[in-house]
Amino acid sequence: MISDSSPTLSSLDAAEVEKFSKLAAVWWDPKGKMGVLHKFNPVRLVWIKEQVCARFGLDPLLREPFKGLRFLDIGCGGGLLCEPMARLGATVVGVDPSEKNIRTAQVHAAEMELAIDYRVGKAEDLADTGEQFDVILNMEVIEHVGMPQFFVKSCCAMIKPGGLMFVATLNRTLKSFGLAIIGAEYVLGWLPKGTHNWEKFIKPEELREWLSGNGVTLKAECGVTYHPLANEWRKAKDIDVNYMVVAQKS
Repeated sequence: MISDSSPTLSSLDAAEVEKFSKLAAVWWDPKGKMGVLHKFNPVRLVWIKEQVCARFGLDPLLREPFKGLRFLDIGCGGGLLCEPMARLGATVVGVDPSEKNIRTAQVHAAEMELAIDYRVGKAEDLADTGEQFDVILNMEVIEHVGMPQFFVKSCCAMIKPGGLMFVATLNRTLKSFGLAIIGAEYVLGWLPKGTHNWEKFIKPEELREWLSGNGVTLKAECGVTYHPLANEWRKAKDIDVNYMVVAQKS
């Protein structure tokens, strides 16, 4: 059980921050070490737009359907999700514990003439200030933090009543070990070796319990699988490896 009185609670995993800081210069290179994330991005964007518009009653055909909504991309990296959300009209805050990642994100946003509020920090620091958001994007982050249950608690505290949080992560199964680590990192070389730690993958039932314990209810989930012939990622029923969920605060 998590006690709020403990002064040592932190979602920061220094080794993970250092790992991704070293990749700061290549975030926006679709053919570089983050190339697999660029290929993964379209399926994430489509699902986020579908779910936000459906649950807030917005018109997806509008140029800026997210206008008036405040988004947080926690663990934003170089800003691969922040920029599309800003283009869809959202007011976007991007937070990452790596100063190098934030500098990369700031420079790229300036080049794209996008106003995005980028900050160096952790989820719990932001939660302590009382910040509130309509939508929180928690994508491919939770498997890289320390104390994931505490991390989820901090994120849930920042969701406005009726607001949404999206979580994308990896399931802790033998299949995910074979495909996401052995296959993706060591055989295919899609990701640098050591990018993931299988023991830190999150089972859907664990995530569901952590969310519900903080007044946030799972509303939808889907798997994401790679189709080699089309060279693209697609939504799927299979959640044994990559999966995404959207949850809503009561």
